[in-house]
Amino acid sequence: MTKSADNPAEPFKKALAEATRVLADDPELGVTYSVDPPGQSSDGLRLPQVSRRLTRDEVLLARGTADGYALRHRYHDPRVAARYMPEGQLARDLYEAMESARVEALGAERMPGTAGNIDARIGAEARRKGYAQIRDKAEAPLAAAAGYLIRHLATGRPLPEGAANVMDLWRGFIEESCGETLGALDDCLADQQAFARMARKLIEDMGYGDQLGDDPDAPDEDEEETAESSEEDESPDDASEDGEDESEDMDASPESAQDQEQDQSQAQVNLDDMADAEFAEETEMPEGEAPTEPPPPPPHSEADPNYTVFSDTHDEEIGAEDLAEPVELERLRAYLDQQLEPLKGAVGRLANKLQRRLQAKQSRSWEFDREEGILDAGRLARVVANPTTPLSFKVEKDMEFRDTVVTLLLDNSGSMRGRPISIAAICADVLARTLERCDVKVEILGFTTRAWKGGKAREAWLAADRPAAPGRLNDLRHIIYKSADAPWRRCRENLGLMMKEGLLKENIDGEALEWAHRRLLVRPEQRKVLMVISDGAPVDDSTLSVNPANYLEKHLRDVIAMVERRRAVELIAIGIGHDVTRYYQRAVTITDVEQLAGAMTEQLAGLFDKDPRKRARVLGMRKVA
Repeated sequence: MTKSADNPAEPFKKALAEATRVLADDPELGVTYSVDPPGQSSDGLRLPQVSRRLTRDEVLLARGTADGYALRHRYHDPRVAARYMPEGQLARDLYEAMESARVEALGAERMPGTAGNIDARIGAEARRKGYAQIRDKAEAPLAAAAGYLIRHLATGRPLPEGAANVMDLWRGFIEESCGETLGALDDCLADQQAFARMARKLIEDMGYGDQLGDDPDAPDEDEEETAESSEEDESPDDASEDGEDESEDMDASPESAQDQEQDQSQAQVNLDDMADAEFAEETEMPEGEAPTEPPPPPPHSEADPNYTVFSDTHDEEIGAEDLAEPVELERLRAYLDQQLEPLKGAVGRLANKLQRRLQAKQSRSWEFDREEGILDAGRLARVVANPTTPLSFKVEKDMEFRDTVVTLLLDNSGSMRGRPISIAAICADVLARTLERCDVKVEILGFTTRAWKGGKAREAWLAADRPAAPGRLNDLRHIIYKSADAPWRRCRENLGLMMKEGLLKENIDGEALEWAHRRLLVRPEQRKVLMVISDGAPVDDSTLSVNPANYLEKHLRDVIAMVERRRAVELIAIGIGHDVTRYYQRAVTITDVEQLAGAMTEQLAGLFDKDPRKRARVLGMRKVA
């Protein structure tokens, strides 16, 4: 028996693969099917697996995914995309979403049959991510909204329900900020380079110009200097004999002829190399002229370009398991458990309460009377009574917060020593296990410094004769206790490291917050939550003694403002005996460390509350007495 006879989906998969190659205009394109997430490389596509049942949703999703990747393979030039790609993560997401919308809109215009398939794929993605249930603009991804709006304006087609909801939440802001730039959309849809310039302008109009990086179309300084030198060296006689001499030089130089025949896009990519080669052939560097200086390094902080660091050579980002031997970690974990035995009952009850609240929202809900799905046994009686009645099916709805990651950023400064750090550790432990049981990924990070009152960075500053305004003068230590993808059972011992004598030193909160934020931005989850637990303002004696007194505090405020302005991450903070409400929009201050477990539980539960008014009360500024 043939493979096709064994699996009725095989003929469809083969036909789809052939159609995809034709659509991509590449007969050698590899097409595979896998249960892994769909993906694309330079020579192949990975499409969603199609089961033997060949359900309508499976078929539409496979077709829409295949059409989207095929159109990108046909109309997208990776070299042009890389040339104009922004540097910041949110700007990159916006740029990629708009470029995907461009190739799909171009395909819909030239091959109308692809439009319906891609609509089905967009609708499936929107349902999976719960876009239809979003009511607050802050919860809707701006990049997705921008891509949907570009596609809608370019094709004139209505979007599926969830996608239309996300687009409508941001449409007013985008059109108000970028209305003039969007007017050129139709003129540049078929020109990727022109569209890339327009996309960068849209990103700037939306307020994220600081993430674009250098302008790829700006003239190169070396090229300008070369042109000026060539003009100065050219004599009037040479200019008058331009016709014959130039043609003779071109005939005599095969390299010039080869350069003349290069594709324009390739010439742009290799512009610097060609300029250097021509400069070497036609002119000589005047003796004694200084070489071109390298470009200045990028700012250390994306939130504040004026924030400086004297030396980051000795900073470290390190896993907890690398700071102690396994035997020591096991001993420290046992000590932590022993210290907190009386508290475990109370924390456990709070965790169970949190889990009940989350699981109540995870309870299954169904859409009935569907043409496909799971057979609805409750409606079989009417089929028995009347055999002409069609069978009824039901489909399970997606959970609201299935695609979520939470980062707990713990202050590991010396002022946390003793009971505060013990309770912070056990709360992180219990909450991580609780959220993991509810399919919410958790990352636990800590921040401190490698030394008291400055480390090797301060020694280097002293050796350099103490230059004024050196910036940060200590060596950072950022600790990963548990990464988001690591199961809790493998990381349980790591939290015992907080009991290690000599670990807790000084705290530079701004750089730690920016680090945790960067880690969250690259996560694939749709919803990202960052909870900061601290007991004081940023303090580092070596830095504050030779910089303005508010140097570290200003940087922390700038980082918080950046995170809250971009809205890619939901930021909340808990202050232990320290008023963090003056820094964070969403913050809680507790006066007793014993209240930490309740505050963390309440804040996390509030994030998933369906009632926006109740959620606002929980997450608003307040102080726990």
